[in-house]
Amino acid sequence: MRPKDLSSRISEWFQGSGPGADIVISSRIRLARNLAGYEFLPCLTQQRKRQILRTLKEAILGIDLGESVFYVDVDGVPALEQELLVERHLISRQHAMGKGPRGVVIAASESFTAMINEEDHLRIQAFQTGLQLRPCWERINHIDNLIEQKVEFAFHPDYGYLTACPTNLGTGIRVSVMLHLPALKMAGQIDKFLQAARDADLTVRGLFGEGTEAVGDFYQLSNQVTLGVREEDIVNQFNDVIVPKIVEYEHLARRKLLDKQLDALDDKIQRALGVLGNARLISSQEALFLLSHIRLGVNLNRIQGLSIRTINELFMLTQPAHLQMNQGEPLDADRRDATRAGIIRSRLCRN
Repeated sequence: MRPKDLSSRISEWFQGSGPGADIVISSRIRLARNLAGYEFLPCLTQQRKRQILRTLKEAILGIDLGESVFYVDVDGVPALEQELLVERHLISRQHAMGKGPRGVVIAASESFTAMINEEDHLRIQAFQTGLQLRPCWERINHIDNLIEQKVEFAFHPDYGYLTACPTNLGTGIRVSVMLHLPALKMAGQIDKFLQAARDADLTVRGLFGEGTEAVGDFYQLSNQVTLGVREEDIVNQFNDVIVPKIVEYEHLARRKLLDKQLDALDDKIQRALGVLGNARLISSQEALFLLSHIRLGVNLNRIQGLSIRTINELFMLTQPAHLQMNQGEPLDADRRDATRAGIIRSRLCRN
């Protein structure tokens, strides 16, 4: 399988199902690991990078993940295929833009990936749709143990797993959820959410991770502290306290919109439908912005005949690399905007 084979379908974890999926799009847990006896990535020679790539690739492909997997030579595929993997959250932008030997092992369901030679020698990720952090943790912990039976990771008795960035030192764990918070944004309360997250030592990023803005009212919320705390405690805190509280605030904001600002809410939703149903040119950012309003309208039963899955598909399949891959040729910005508008019009009319 190659990255282009993924371009016409939606990722399983982005289907819009699972617990709390009206607000919690997906759950992800990532572990950062480095091989013992090797320098961190910036200090490695090309030969040492190749050794790490070969060692980790063989180790991961040699374990039973419970489903079929495939390997992508990130250094060897075209830039458009790299960008497609970024858009599907299977690799980071840093991994795509890196230099030298690097690759990724991907589960057929896209619920697991293992990036080799990203910032650390190895970064493994597990995804689930909706709020399902515990299943993510159980799976990634099991896989981590299987890999560690084949290789030795750099570990210090006082500092835990050693990582290239000090912020990952200790457990090396990043617990994150992707949230859709349009009502908090409409109610003017999103800044309070962002400040509360910072006060709680949490990181908030956009749809495509570090350095990206929260376009389309999507926010990735993750932990910052990894040293001196147990992995299970971080997972439980997110799953049982932090995320449910944010979901409660978003639900409250949605109820207030329905009770006190129904005309304004419906106006936003219907304007979004009108623009997307008739536009001949539309950019990625505008499409995400307007689709966010429609997704809220579907969840609040202000729109009939559209499914969350359809809206989520449009979020993903109208991204630049997906558009070009499915068209079978590179497209300049204007042609991408025209193609995107045509796809959205077609899907909205069909549903």
